[in-house]
Formats: sequence, C-alpha cells, structure tokens
Amino acid sequence: MNSKLKDEFTDQLFEAILLLEDKEECYKFFEDICTVNEIKSLAQRLEVAKMLKKGSTYDEIAQDTGASTATISRVKRCLNYGADGYQLILERMDD
Repeated sequence: MNSKLKDEFTDQLFEAILLLEDKEECYKFFEDICTVNEIKSLAQRLEVAKMLKKGSTYDEIAQDTGASTATISRVKRCLNYGADGYQLILERMDD
C-alpha cells in the first residue's frame, strides 16, 4: 500500500465510496465532491486503461479518448508497475 496516500482523510473518503449503493448514488456523490473535469479525467484514464489492455495504439487511444500521450504513458506505467488497481477493476468489469 502507498504510505504517501494512506491517511485518516483518505480512509474516510474510501469508506464513504464503499457505502454508495448504485450508479445514481455515485453520480450524486461524485458530482458534489469533484469538479466535472476531475470526474471526466478519471473516466478518461479508465477508458485509456481498457484500451491499452486490449492492445490499442497510442494514436488510437488519443483519437478515441482525447487523452494526451503523457496521460496514456502514465496509465500504461500504472498498468505495468503500479499497485494493480487498474488490473483489479478491469478484471471485475470483464465478468
């Protein structure tokens, strides 16, 4: 676990997220807690991860998502060397 990330406030945030029961509740909570751009950036990164996992090229990903090559590279680095969070959720989404 990333000790730089873990603290009391972050634990509280993640506990709050785990209490959300459906997509509508997620929309309500995230719309209040994040800016529209923050939510869109998170959603974009998840799509980039999905496309990288499927073998899409940087050009295809940039064209389809509007993500910069820096964002694509960062997501790829997380897929290859990160905490396996993307892998975990992408596997669950495939089910």
